[in-house]
Amino acid sequence: MKKKYKKVVVGGTFDRLHLGHKALLRKAFEVGETVYIGLTSDEMIKEKQYSERILPYEKRLLDLIKFLEVNKYRNYRIMKIHNAIGFTTKIKSLEAIVVSEETYKGAVLVNKAREELGLRPLDIVVIPIIRSRLGCKISSSLIRAGLIDPFGNPIRREEK
Repeated sequence: MKKKYKKVVVGGTFDRLHLGHKALLRKAFEVGETVYIGLTSDEMIKEKQYSERILPYEKRLLDLIKFLEVNKYRNYRIMKIHNAIGFTTKIKSLEAIVVSEETYKGAVLVNKAREELGLRPLDIVVIPIIRSRLGCKISSSLIRAGLIDPFGNPIRREEK
C-alpha cells in the first residue's frame, strides 16, 4: 500500500510508553514510508513535571525500540534531540510531522524554523488526544505521579 509521505517526523520524550504515544507512532507509520523519531535528551526534560521520575534516555530508547520491533516497524531512524526543533531543519526532505492536538504548537514552531531557512513547511498530521478512564488525557506525568497506568486505568491506592 502506498503511503502518503516518503519521510515523516515525530518526536517526544516517550517516557513510560502509553496508549497516546503508541497512537502517535502508529499514525506516523501509517502515513510515512520512513519515520524519523526524535527522542528527547535527558538535558531537555529537566523542566518537565516529575522530571526526577522520568526514565533515563537509554531506557526510553530501549523501550521505544522494543515497541517498534514488536509491531514489526522497519523503516525508522531514532535520533536524540536537544530542543523542540531537533533535526527538522537539517533533513530537508522531510514532508510531514505527526503530532497530537496537545503538541500542535510544536509543529508550528518547527515550520516557522524551516521557513526561516527557506525550507518547505511540513504537512501537519494531528491525532486526537487519547483519554484515560478518568476522563483526562493519558500522560506520562499522570503515570509518573502514580495516578494512572499506561493504559489509562486509575491506580487504586490500597488503604492500610
